[in-house]
Order: sequence, then structure tokens, then C-alpha cells
Amino acid sequence: MGSSWSLNVPRNLIRRSLCGAVAIAAPLVVPRPVRSQLPARVDTALHTIFSSRTYAGDRATPARWRDDGTHYTTLEPTEDGSSAMGIVQYSAADGSRKILVSAKMLRPDPSGAPLAMEDYAWSKDGSHLLIFTNSQRVWRQNTRGDFWVLDMRTGALHRVGAGAESGSLMFAKFSPDGSHVAYVHAGDLYVEPTSGGASMRLTRDATRTLVNGMSDWVYEEEFGLRDGFRWSPDSRHIAFWQFDMSGVRDFTLINDTDSLYPVTKQIQYPKAGTINSAVRVGVVDLTGGSAVWTKLAGDPRENYVPWMEWAGPTDVVIQRMNRLQNTDDLLLANAATGETHNLLVEKDSTWVNVVEDFRWLDGGRKFLWTSERDGWRHVYVGARATGALQLVTPGTYDVISVAGVDEPHGWLYVVASPKNATQRYLYRVSLTTPGAPARITPENLPGTHGYSLSPSAQWAVHTFSTFDTPPVTDIVALPAHRSVRTLVANTSLKSAIASLVRPPAEFFQVSVSDGATLDGWMLRPRNFDANKKYPILVQVYGEPASQTVLDRWGGNGMLWHRMLADLGYIVVSFDNRGTPAPKGRAWRKVIYGAIGPIASKEQADAVRAFARTRAYADSNRVAIWGWSGGGSSTLNAMFRFPDVYKVGMAVAPVADQHLYDTIYEERYVGLPSTNQHGYDVGSPINFAEGLRGKLLVVHGSGDDNVHYQGTERLVNRLVSLGKEFDMMVYPNRSHCICEGTGTTLHVYSLLTRYLLTNLPPEQH
Repeated sequence: MGSSWSLNVPRNLIRRSLCGAVAIAAPLVVPRPVRSQLPARVDTALHTIFSSRTYAGDRATPARWRDDGTHYTTLEPTEDGSSAMGIVQYSAADGSRKILVSAKMLRPDPSGAPLAMEDYAWSKDGSHLLIFTNSQRVWRQNTRGDFWVLDMRTGALHRVGAGAESGSLMFAKFSPDGSHVAYVHAGDLYVEPTSGGASMRLTRDATRTLVNGMSDWVYEEEFGLRDGFRWSPDSRHIAFWQFDMSGVRDFTLINDTDSLYPVTKQIQYPKAGTINSAVRVGVVDLTGGSAVWTKLAGDPRENYVPWMEWAGPTDVVIQRMNRLQNTDDLLLANAATGETHNLLVEKDSTWVNVVEDFRWLDGGRKFLWTSERDGWRHVYVGARATGALQLVTPGTYDVISVAGVDEPHGWLYVVASPKNATQRYLYRVSLTTPGAPARITPENLPGTHGYSLSPSAQWAVHTFSTFDTPPVTDIVALPAHRSVRTLVANTSLKSAIASLVRPPAEFFQVSVSDGATLDGWMLRPRNFDANKKYPILVQVYGEPASQTVLDRWGGNGMLWHRMLADLGYIVVSFDNRGTPAPKGRAWRKVIYGAIGPIASKEQADAVRAFARTRAYADSNRVAIWGWSGGGSSTLNAMFRFPDVYKVGMAVAPVADQHLYDTIYEERYVGLPSTNQHGYDVGSPINFAEGLRGKLLVVHGSGDDNVHYQGTERLVNRLVSLGKEFDMMVYPNRSHCICEGTGTTLHVYSLLTRYLLTNLPPEQH
């Protein structure tokens, strides 16, 4: 299959226009001529990548560590000849296998099909299993569905919330003592005995705009808050978030395709500078009664409560941020009275991040905290009594995440990469004697490593990949990092791609005009000839939410880039400053006040610097493409640097930053009322007069994240300027533009066709 990617594109094909696109030039809308199909080999390669499982590879079934720290469970078929999943337990040490829950145990009707288990959780004593099935998407990540409880002692199986309609429950979880299950239904909290029986409604005020135990759209998207309640350690109380969305304007999504008349869907979506939900934290008793509300100072619509957990049976610990997100208060709230006091305050002149790695140590007398206060993202141990912090990871490097804690032996495991921002490794540091980190990941395995440590930190599920190597997952013993068992080797996938990943990806660095050094990667054709000139295709993201220059397996997207390289392109990507690379606070936060200007300039500088040192890279033929923030960066590139970029393909872009949500935009730019200039200078729509090259804009009309509204405004602006461009709208598709048979293949075929048409791989 690999050799089929090496082809010559017929000249009569690459000079014709994009099939189905519309060229827009004021005052007329002129359809371009329909062009021929893609060359057969290109079409076959695209189908193989996006419509077959040829390169799908194997993935390890997510492993759940048991509390004993030496066993883990996975979902696997448990009956011969059946694909129905059950739960299997493995010993980390010797791999011995034991079926804990067979598929036949999951049949509500003995003669019917077993439940299609999508997720599960054990009660603490292992006597009951909570099963999630029949999931239905709510919006971006949230789902609702059905929960069932299996009694492991008797085999009895019953549906939680049996009186509610099927598929309507969210976030069910056992109490710590295993006696009850709590869940959210229609915006209210409920609890019922694990053994079954009548449910008790703990909150009673839910409406369309007020919900308990769940979040609104923007908290889920930007803070990752989904599950909106927490059991107390003694199983007597539940702390929960309440969201009052009244006043938050609805954004209306219009579905024109699924019925005779359009159907609308409203989502409360706060755009930059507008009203947020009023959010508070309450505590309810399982015996009933009114909630006790924690006393949080300030206007609840001008502050955020992105994180909360119990601090023992009587207190709740809360992170509260101001609206500008430059101050994070760590608060302790008394569950009985709601009274709060500060443990510590984290501040920055730009923004601070939610501390997701928080955890209690020393029986609740100490806690882990992460901060950039010394210029690097480091881990501290805080004292609950005083809030005083002790640095435990000193040095000029960033801790990317906390992987685990071996408290009995005094070790903290972290993921970091002090010498190479494109890679990830496991390190160990002392919790009591700060010093240089000791690398646990073997030195002979350069690339990206991910870890799921057991509760004892003696074992880990370890996944390793590189840009050119598919993931391998194994069980390793720590701290020796001794591999004891391979879970997924991806041998077949490695064989299938062996001829495609040559020559290997090249990682490099370039210096831009202001002195910053950017990481980059490059793909060259397999039949590369250094004496030829090749057009350049840049993949870009460029915003604070993600990196593109990572030495890890990129799946189908990477294989598509490989295909394009073999058609005769040099494919590259650069991480400008402002992306979340582990290069220190200054690197990440230099863009504060305006997303776009620095990124677009450094991206253009990087292209120039790259081409200057590589005679085979044709700096007069450069294309750029990206999705979401990368779509925005593509627009900024095309509009601000038309001398550098000749073709751009912007997918789901934010054309006008005023139209995106409060939490993301205000975190990096501030409020429109006090920094209008930042929004103006960062929004590509305000620079559209600079467009000179070929531009394709792609969007899903059902995008609830980056609204199609922004692309419509961009269309109006380009039309008013008399600019010719192309666009493709995918009806009722969301931000991924992935719903519906054939959609993903169509998107990448569209992008491929546009590139071949407007920046052919050979000059003619």
C-alpha cells in the first residue's frame, strides 16, 4: 500500500478548480468550474487512511488499578465467540488472569443480550459494581445514559433510578462506604440505596437555567468540569456545584437537515465580556434538609469555582478564581456552617491555571500544589495549618504533570522533559529533600511516555510512542522501570506503516527575528531529491491550548501529512511562543493581552528561517492549514503575511475573538471593556484586507464550540472587500466535523484537492 502514495499528479488535474467550492468576489458570486476527481492513487490512499482500519492499530483497554495496588482490571470479551464485554482482573506481577464479571452476568433479561458496558466503578469493598451504558451525548463531553448495579455476592442486577426515563441519568457514583449511589437527573441530585429501593431527591429547584451536580457548557469546555458533586469521606454528605445560568444568553444552533422544517437547539453560551453563570458550592445531608451554601466573597458571576474536593469529613477545599483568572484562592469551607478561610493565594500578572494536581498528604495535614511563581511550573508541599509552601522540584525546568505519589517511601513521580520540549518522561523527586529530578524512563527510549501509576506507585501502565512509531503499552515495575508484560505491541501496524515513515521525521529548531528559538518538525518525500525545489505545507495551531511539535504518534493525521509529503511537499510545523510547551512561564505567557500577533509573526519568521537554510524548500510556494485555534492562526497568517503564504486552509476558525467564550478569551486577553485593542488586534477578521492568496474556509454549521456565526461574519467582511475565496459548510456537524458517514474522509479529501489545485507539487 505504501508505494501507492508515490505518484505523479496529472497536470490537467492540478490546474482545475475545487469541486463544489464557490469563489466569492463582490458584487457577484461566481461558481467555479467542477473539476475532475482526485487521481486514483490519492483517492485510494485517502480511503485507506480515513475509511478503513488498515492503520487503526490496537489500543490497550483502559486499565483500572485496584486499591491493593497490585492488580488491575480491563474490559474484555469473556465468552467464547462473543464480543460482549466483561471485566477481567490481572496481576501486575505475574499476569495471572481472573474473570470477575462475565458477560452472562450482565443480562437484565436472562434470555436477552448483555449490557453494553461503557464504563464501570467498584464499591470500595468490591461487593458491588456500578455499570454505565446507553450513553447519549449532551454536548462537547458530557453524556447521560443508564446506570446499573450488580451485586457481586448474589448476582442481582438492577437499574439505578428505575423510575426515570431510560438514558437520562448522569454521573452516578457509590458512596465511600458503598451503601448508596448518588446521581443527577434533570438537573437535580438524587440518592438511593445500593441494594435498590426508593430514591431520595436531595435538591428540588432545577430548571432549564438552574442545575445542581453538573456544570454549564463553558465550565465543561474550559475547566474540564463535568461531574458536579463529591461524596464526603464518611458518606453522610454530598458537596455539589450549583449553576444559575439565568442571564446567560442562549446561542441557537439550527438543524436544517433532519426534518421538514428547521429544528433549533439553545445552549447557554457566555461570549467574551458577557454575563457568566452564578456558581456556588453547597453541602446536603443524606437525611434531607436544605443545602448549606459555602460563603464565597464577591459576585458569583464575576468569579469562578473551577475545583472542589473534601478535606476530611467536616471541611471542603475550594479553588476560587476571579474573572480575570489572575488570582486563585485556595479556601477551606466548613461543611456545617459554610464559613470559609483562605489557605493561600496564587497570583500572576497574566493568568494562573487551576491546580488539578492537588492532593492531600500526611493524613490531610499537607497538600500538593503546583505554581509558576518562580518562573517555572513546579510542585510544592503546602501546610494545611499555615498555607506555607515548600518547593520540592527546584530547577530550571517545568513539571508537566504529577504522575503519582509514593508517600510511605517519600517519593513524588512527575512527568517532565527538561532538555527537549517535544518529549515526555517520568522522573522521581524526594518529597522531603528537594533536589534534582532522577529520570526513571530509560535513556535509550527517546520519545513520549505516558504513565498510569498504581496506588502503591510500584507499578504503572506505560505507553510509549514516537512520531514514527505507533504506541506500545506495557506494565512496568517502578522505580526500576522493568517491563514485565506487553499489553499492546502494535506489531501489525508497525509492519503496515514501515514503508510510509521513511525518511524519518526530522526535528529541528529555528531562531526567529526577536531571538526566540522555536521547535519544529519536517516530513520529506520518500523520493526526496535535495537538488529539487519543493513547496512547503505548514500545519499550525499556535494558541495557548495545544502544541503541534511533539515526538509522539499522530495517527491518521500524521499519515495524511506523510501522504502529502510523498506527493511532493515539504510538510512542517512550528510551536511559537504562547503554546503550552514546557519552556517556562515567560515562554507561555508572553502573548498575554492579544492572541494572534506574536504567534503569526513568529510562524512567518519560522518559515523564512527554515527556507533560508534549506535550498530545497521553496519559500515562494508556501501553504498553511490548521483546525480550531489552528484555523484562526491560518487566517492570521494569510491576512497579515501574504508575502509568505500563498494558500491557506482554515478549518473551524475563530475569526472574531469577541464571539468565543468568556473563560478562554478573557484568560489570555482580559475583558473587552478594558482591553478592546487586544481583541481587535488579535481577531483575524480585522486584517482580512491583506488577503492575496487562495483561501479555503471550512466549518460545521452545528458547531457548539466555535460557532459558524464567526465564519459568516468573515464571509461578509471578505465580500465587502471584494476578496475571492472558497468555503465549505458541513450541515449540522459539530467542531470535529466528524458526524455522519464519510464526513472525515470528505474533509481530508477536500483539503487534499484544494492543496493540489492551488499549490501543485511541481511547477509547470
